[in-house]
Amino acid sequence: MKFSNGYWLMKEGVTPHYAKDLFEYTPTADGLRAVVASTPMRARGDTLNSTVITINVTAPMPDVIGVEIRHFYGDVPGHRPLELYTEPVTPETVVDGRNACFTSGDLTLKMYGDEDFRMDFIAEGRVVSSAAPRACGYFIDANTGRNYTRGQLSVGVGESIYGLGERFTPFVKNGQVVDIWQADGGTSSEQSYKNVPFYLSNKGYGVFVNDLTDVSFEVCSEDVERVGFSAQGESLQYFFIYGRNGHEILERYTALTGRPALPPAWSFGLWLSTSFTTDYDENTVNSFIDGMAERNIPLSVFHFDCFWMRGNHWIDFEWDKNMFPDPEGMLRRLKAKGLKLCIWINSYVAQASSLFPEAAEKGYLLKKTDGTVWQTDLWQSGMGIVDFTNPEAVKWYQGHLEKLMDMGIDCFKTDFGERIPVRDIAWYDGSDPLEMHNRYTLLYNKVVFDLLERKRGRNEAVVFARSAYAGGQQMPVHWGGDNTATYPSMAETLRGGLSLAACGFGFWSHDIGGFEDTAPADVYKRWCAFGLLSSHSRLHGSGSYRVPWNFDDEASDVLRRFVNLKCSLMPYIYTQAVYAHKFGTPVMRPMVVEFMDDPACAYLDRQYMLGGSLLVAPVFDEGGKAQFYVPQGRWTDLLNGRTYEGGRYYDGVYDFFALPLLVRPGTILPVGADDTRPDYDYHKGLTLKVFELDDGDSSQIEIYDMKGENPVTVNAFRRGGRVTVTADRPLEGVKLEYVGDGVSEIALG
Repeated sequence: MKFSNGYWLMKEGVTPHYAKDLFEYTPTADGLRAVVASTPMRARGDTLNSTVITINVTAPMPDVIGVEIRHFYGDVPGHRPLELYTEPVTPETVVDGRNACFTSGDLTLKMYGDEDFRMDFIAEGRVVSSAAPRACGYFIDANTGRNYTRGQLSVGVGESIYGLGERFTPFVKNGQVVDIWQADGGTSSEQSYKNVPFYLSNKGYGVFVNDLTDVSFEVCSEDVERVGFSAQGESLQYFFIYGRNGHEILERYTALTGRPALPPAWSFGLWLSTSFTTDYDENTVNSFIDGMAERNIPLSVFHFDCFWMRGNHWIDFEWDKNMFPDPEGMLRRLKAKGLKLCIWINSYVAQASSLFPEAAEKGYLLKKTDGTVWQTDLWQSGMGIVDFTNPEAVKWYQGHLEKLMDMGIDCFKTDFGERIPVRDIAWYDGSDPLEMHNRYTLLYNKVVFDLLERKRGRNEAVVFARSAYAGGQQMPVHWGGDNTATYPSMAETLRGGLSLAACGFGFWSHDIGGFEDTAPADVYKRWCAFGLLSSHSRLHGSGSYRVPWNFDDEASDVLRRFVNLKCSLMPYIYTQAVYAHKFGTPVMRPMVVEFMDDPACAYLDRQYMLGGSLLVAPVFDEGGKAQFYVPQGRWTDLLNGRTYEGGRYYDGVYDFFALPLLVRPGTILPVGADDTRPDYDYHKGLTLKVFELDDGDSSQIEIYDMKGENPVTVNAFRRGGRVTVTADRPLEGVKLEYVGDGVSEIALG
């Protein structure tokens, strides 16, 4: 939110109170408190009728410092802070007169308490960022009667800001205004299904604003030298997270807000949907599944979208008996084909649903302050919203899902969760309605995910979720929402996914071919390559089926090519998934996260890293042209063997069976023996491909099994023309290949 009118003036009706003049420092049980006056404190009388800003500093874990800016201490009724996972450290605190230093690990916050109060975040002898004078403030807006708290941090020359959720606007957020407010806005607007009040800087730090309300970020917009963040209320807390690279920053951020669960290996295969508004019954479903089998296209998951139920009854959890007279038998028959089954749900109950009277009577639906059920005609007529702050509503909702699981459903697509009202609303547990707008999606997905873990086991739980907030990465997978069937939408979809990845979301997918409209055959085929080189891969649309034979004669061959490729790469991809689960670095990641020191990577948003070793550059051009940048080193295209010297841009024209897929030098790439399914024995029949080792260099990789356990550590070492490969335990039927110059022999040591 903007408070100023240019540099010199304030907006009419806005009164600022900045933290200016230190009054005192006080040690606290978990850190340090600075009380700072908004006017100079030169005499005793200056303490009268004055405003003070309290700065509370904490150390929730090494290399992370929390800063709370607070005016009054009376909390908003119903305030429920976001749950954080802390590892508190004993900070080193030094107070020297009007200055103080507060150190957590390698990060120090230095506060200067003169009449221009400011703070520097210092690491390894350099100022990483600063809260300059007038950065910490409290604002009164006479126009609206609302009060706001704001923080600001400096942005240096050449510094770029990323993240803030799944945003489809330009990848670098400098110059943008970003409001953290859940919205169902599609992929071609500034609105976002997944809002995360965290940003990542290419100068080696991240900032997480721990506030569930509509935090507004002014990213070099109100003040082009600063990122400002403000929220309505008496306080605002942020965490400054230092890291030497993108991995360290995201590791610490996800340690604070939660690491992703590890999805089951089968979920990495191809998902096929009925699509949204299309007509379908069991015969239609079988025609899709059998058609894929006839064309030798491996299929792992089949998804039933909304109309498995009757329209205008969503959600009653009842199969449309006109279309599916024998749902239990149908599901058994589909399971016999080796498929996992997914089904669409949302957290709303239509007025026509058989469940509405019960849910309304028992208090399971969100109410207005007058005690009546809140209802709307937007989406389903007269629908209400399940109130997940009511424990009995949670049990009731899970009970209906459990019946579907007992039929054979393996996972759920948790759609919606964004349009949560805030005016005249009374939640069961008294939660603040403003906070619940963003928090609701966390409760919704947790209700479903917890049930899946309880019923299927921790390593078998997976959802396909559209909405998310900070911490939502703990419940994968998330998909990119309603895009359109064009190249620009394909590119904006990737931008959104990379922005979300910059917020620690480890697993992400999108609607291959676009959701709205029907793609031309070339867009569909290019999207197949992109989709199968994403962490998760789903064919889904709105008004038409997304089976490949509906596009052209070549589409089935293209889809098969990339499904086979992904399945063969599963020993590598699943190891990257384990790393995302353990350390928080996403499977799909922006180039800047992997190569933060390379200035050419700062603006790259049409390519990405799939794990730490594969560079993917989807084709977004009707003529098949791709332009991409290669970081330092000698990289090799996995699909055609061509080599690229790093530090420059390249372009080329690619047919539908190829795209730039480059292997990082020094990589040991494990290629599996099965290209027909994602879940198999990753330790048997492996081909270990070693790429571009310099003489005297070594490389290492861990290869996990399909449960994410029992890692085998493989090392490769080059001396002269020989590469020796060793493993810490035997691998059955392993084959070795070396890709590069100057090596005449590769052997097991």
